[in-house]
Amino acid sequence: MNIIKFIRLIIRKSIPVFLFLSMLPAINSQNISVQQRGLIGEENLRAIINLKPYSIGVVGFDNRYEGVKGSPRLYDTLVTSFLNVRGQDYYIQLKSDIDLVNNTLLFMHPRSGSLTQIPSEIVNEVVYNNDGKELTYRTFEGSILDRDLKEKKFCQLLMENPVMFLKLPVKKMVEASYKGAYSPDRRYDEFITFNRYYIMGSDSIFHQLQLSKKSLLKLFPNRKSLIEEGFGNANKGTDEEIIISILEKF
Repeated sequence: MNIIKFIRLIIRKSIPVFLFLSMLPAINSQNISVQQRGLIGEENLRAIINLKPYSIGVVGFDNRYEGVKGSPRLYDTLVTSFLNVRGQDYYIQLKSDIDLVNNTLLFMHPRSGSLTQIPSEIVNEVVYNNDGKELTYRTFEGSILDRDLKEKKFCQLLMENPVMFLKLPVKKMVEASYKGAYSPDRRYDEFITFNRYYIMGSDSIFHQLQLSKKSLLKLFPNRKSLIEEGFGNANKGTDEEIIISILEKF
């Protein structure tokens, strides 16, 4: 009996020792040397690099966006100009530009030197001297050009007599599109410029005009021979120039 009691006593005392030994690997794993941690860090870094940026479970920073191209302004610089304000019979010389999106005239304040803007409602006409050419922009009630246009618009006066012919420059923002399987991969927002043309018909109403023989014939069917002759000229120039040359003969 004494022997059995002795064996049982040894076993009871051994259990805590075995438990302690079984915990040693965990303790060692919590006290890895700096060098060993560095090696594990290298392995983890390689594993992260091998992950695709947009794989499930990984959030990557999308840096493909390239910003905004173009400008909402007509010239994107201040140009020498002569401004006529509504109610005044004189012109003020200044450097200005037209913000086509906000429908305002931007100019350098003569005293403060700061960039200032006034709404189209105040402006009657602004004449630019650009590359030796005088370009006249006059404001028109948008509704007389197109019922969808609410504000006064800056239109280039291509011709006033014998027929009034206008060019309305328009700026449109085309947003970036690069997300999705079938996107065009355009990584920037862009202001693009396009022109709308209006001509005063024989009914004294402005009509939108396409720069084509068909569109002009539709408005002035009684000028058929003159229009066909103008478009048949060998030295055509641009479509805008052709139409101006035809209208000058009206």
